[in-house]
Amino acid sequence: MPPPSVLTAEEKEHFLKHGWVKIPKAFTKEKAESITANVWTRLGMDPNDKSTWNRQRINMPHHKSFDASEFAPRAWAAILELCGGEDRVDPNTKYWRDALIVNLGDEKHGGKPVPPKKLYEWHVDGDFFVHYLDSPEQALLVTPLFTDIVPDGGGTYICPEAIPKMARHLYDHPEGVSPRMTPRGEADFREERDLNFFNRVAQGCDNSSFVEATGEVGDVYLMHPLMLHAASSNALRRVRIITNPPVSLRQPHRFDRDDPADYSLVEQVTLRALGRDSLPGWQITAPRERVVPKRLIEAERMKQEELKRLAELERKAEEGQQAVSAAA
Repeated sequence: MPPPSVLTAEEKEHFLKHGWVKIPKAFTKEKAESITANVWTRLGMDPNDKSTWNRQRINMPHHKSFDASEFAPRAWAAILELCGGEDRVDPNTKYWRDALIVNLGDEKHGGKPVPPKKLYEWHVDGDFFVHYLDSPEQALLVTPLFTDIVPDGGGTYICPEAIPKMARHLYDHPEGVSPRMTPRGEADFREERDLNFFNRVAQGCDNSSFVEATGEVGDVYLMHPLMLHAASSNALRRVRIITNPPVSLRQPHRFDRDDPADYSLVEQVTLRALGRDSLPGWQITAPRERVVPKRLIEAERMKQEELKRLAELERKAEEGQQAVSAAA
């Protein structure tokens, strides 16, 4: 017998219609602070001096992991429900990491938000594998909010209208496409090319289709894996901190199940995007492959720099404690 539904009927219908749902208050502010407490030391910036904010967005490396089923139990239960149940989800993916994504904005925009169609970093996640329509490596896009996010305050833009376009591209290429959506067989399939494919898709969508992911500390957005998204310009230059822990499946998605009731909500969104009830006979025509993204090299460099700053902070704290003890 399946566990009771954690999602309301309205939440499930919203996910089926729009490809995303927000789980409010999935974790506490105190839990958030346990993850972000040393973020400014790690960044090497001063939270009270914006002249030190020398990068608009930073994808930080991770130092520790934590169990999402304990950290954000309702969000984790919702993840399992969207993916078809606990027996379909890779249990290792319940461990989230402090690989924080910080958006500090940029003063060059003069406090004016950049419209979604003029953003040039649209993409779908999953730079570590060759993509197929049924790829199990990234079964859901998850975004926990570690800071409050107000409109124009750094929220990620998402584009539900693009899901059918992404699904059609993958359906048409069962041989697989690169993380930047280049079909296998093209000359630059193995290269980390630009984001032009995604940007063109976004620019072809209606202005009303873009959604800014705002909310409060502890909210968690759960999105279809083919959700096109981009970092906003953060016109208000408020500190925005999120992360994007991937959810993987034990086995690939299936679009030819004997019983339609067995389709996960994620699979149902994919089928709806293609205008189909099932895909009998569709299958991949090349092996699944992992990809080693260049970002990992940069992440290791950043991690070593962060470790030095954290060690220096600890040294100063120890010296201060020793001074207090000596004075006593």
